[in-house]
Amino acid sequence: MRFSSTTTSPDGTTERGFTHDGVPGVLWTPPGDPAGLVLSAHGGGQHKRAARTVDRAHRCTAAGLAVITLDSPAHGDRARTTEDARYITEIRAALACGRDASSILAEYNALQATRAIPEWRSVLDALPDLGDHVGFWGTSMGSAIGIPLVAREPRVDTAVFGLIGATDALVTAARAITVPVRFLLQWDDRLVGRDAGLALFDAFAAPGKSLHANPGGHGDVPEHELDTAVAFLAG
Repeated sequence: MRFSSTTTSPDGTTERGFTHDGVPGVLWTPPGDPAGLVLSAHGGGQHKRAARTVDRAHRCTAAGLAVITLDSPAHGDRARTTEDARYITEIRAALACGRDASSILAEYNALQATRAIPEWRSVLDALPDLGDHVGFWGTSMGSAIGIPLVAREPRVDTAVFGLIGATDALVTAARAITVPVRFLLQWDDRLVGRDAGLALFDAFAAPGKSLHANPGGHGDVPEHELDTAVAFLAG
């Protein structure tokens, strides 16, 4: 893991850019020793330093948690393949004319998970000890990557998912997850149908799972859900 930059914000959070096996990322750490680590996966069309990603990181460091974020394949500073370009063009075209984009989104998310999961596990292997537990926080495409990741990664002991619906692959992975899960569902989400979101929530095997449904669209998760998600991950 090669670190390339270090800055410290007024709240005492240290931000360190790095590259690991060609994958760019950011590690945020709080003042003092971290109580734990959060793997923070951004959504589709976002990147490691998108405004929501940075906000999430600072909320976590304020609670004493370290946070790591990677640029997902074809996002941020990473190049797009011809296959990426085709999927992105098809998704944008469907959304622009009001067609249902769920099937093409599911295909692309599955491809993203296949590529991103080994990267996350490799980065986790390379990190020093950053507290006594590891959580995961990712919604939308972040959940498409995170659900199969958490299903395979025994070091993750809590997870926040949401803004995504059931597919055969995600349901299978969810059935293997027994750690505590919070699941966010936006009731008026035009990208994720309510029934699909509820079906995925139902599939989690975690006895300590909770559903958090709120009115509004895909990007309208209320502030109180973000604050309580941090408290959940902090334990």
